[in-house]
Amino acid sequence: MRGATVLLAVVFCLLAAAPSYAQKFYPDDPIQEDHDDLPIEKPGVLELSATYDVIENSFVNKVEGPILRAANVNTLGEVPDSSWFTNRIGVHSMSIEELVRGPNQVGGPDLSEPVTIISGKVGGITPGLVVRDRRDNVYYVKFDPRVHPNLSTAADVIGKMFFHAIGYNVPENHITYFRVDDFTVEPGAEVALPGGRTAALDREYVEFMLNGSAQHPDGSIRSVASLLVTGDLLGPFKFYGTRPDDPNDIFPHQHRRELRGYRVFCAWLNHDDSRALNTMDTFSENEDGRGHIRHYLIDFGPILGSGSDVRRNISAQDPRAGNEYLFEIPPMLKTAYTFGIWERPWMKMKYVYPQYAEIGRTESDLFRPERWKPEYPNAAFERMLPDDAFWAAKIVAQFSDEAVRAIVHVGDYLDPEAEQFL
Repeated sequence: MRGATVLLAVVFCLLAAAPSYAQKFYPDDPIQEDHDDLPIEKPGVLELSATYDVIENSFVNKVEGPILRAANVNTLGEVPDSSWFTNRIGVHSMSIEELVRGPNQVGGPDLSEPVTIISGKVGGITPGLVVRDRRDNVYYVKFDPRVHPNLSTAADVIGKMFFHAIGYNVPENHITYFRVDDFTVEPGAEVALPGGRTAALDREYVEFMLNGSAQHPDGSIRSVASLLVTGDLLGPFKFYGTRPDDPNDIFPHQHRRELRGYRVFCAWLNHDDSRALNTMDTFSENEDGRGHIRHYLIDFGPILGSGSDVRRNISAQDPRAGNEYLFEIPPMLKTAYTFGIWERPWMKMKYVYPQYAEIGRTESDLFRPERWKPEYPNAAFERMLPDDAFWAAKIVAQFSDEAVRAIVHVGDYLDPEAEQFL
């Protein structure tokens, strides 16, 4: 009898304790939208040095403590819609028409009249121009170098279509073919030079840039024209911490599932340049001066087989890309200790290049998604857990072969065999 009483007491204790360990659901479960767009005062502009970003993320651990489960998921482990991410192909089917339209709503530059160049820049992977068309729409225009026609412009539009379908905010962009007479220069326009310097932008500079750009067989100059996103530009966001001047930004970025899972998508498309400098925050202001921040991914020129050389000029992707960090001591030492006898596996990889020059260097034989690496460590990527990866992999699985072919076709390649290979 006493034993039965003790057993009954244990059962009651277990029943009483069970609710504290069970999954809790609430009337609004699962949450479909994170309302992180409450009105706030306009934040400041974040400036980030490319050199500092490399050094900080390569050699300084900015985030300490245990790796916790993603903080911004609902009770089903999904990412609610927010100013960071909008669920698209992961939760509902998308037609081929939707996929190839992507974020495009306005359209490319109106060339019924010459566009006006209002500024420009040199240096970096993608030098280009900022133009305004007759509808007052502003576009960033970037060109392929003459020695690498179609390489980065195709990668850029293909990347934006994929990442938009996945759910991220990306600018609207278009493959656009210009002729020299399609440009005029606004009086007082300047071109940004390396080191923060500027110089007057004149017709001679424009013709010099266009002469160095790849030409289409019909004599036009191919470009990718990216529509200026709405709102005031606030600079990039980091992959760790929060913005102290944004009260809506309550989840540390390294604990956001869409930023952790971003690693899976970048591995799939070999977007090794997925760093803070290729992101952008914007502020949409209301009539009362208050508004909210929206977070964008930008610049997909260096993805797939497109990349840059040691001088940071557009070229076919470096074989190291996706396989090893810029600064990775163990393989460097192993090569040194063996006097070069031991070679990194990626050094022995054979590419179908330059046979398919338009798509650069891309392969699938050596690729292993769990071993893929960006240019340098990323705090959110480093904290990706299996459930983060599973969430992202489910989204990748929604892209049918037909969908992939349709998006790649948007790159407008001249060589159909190269397009088919990609």
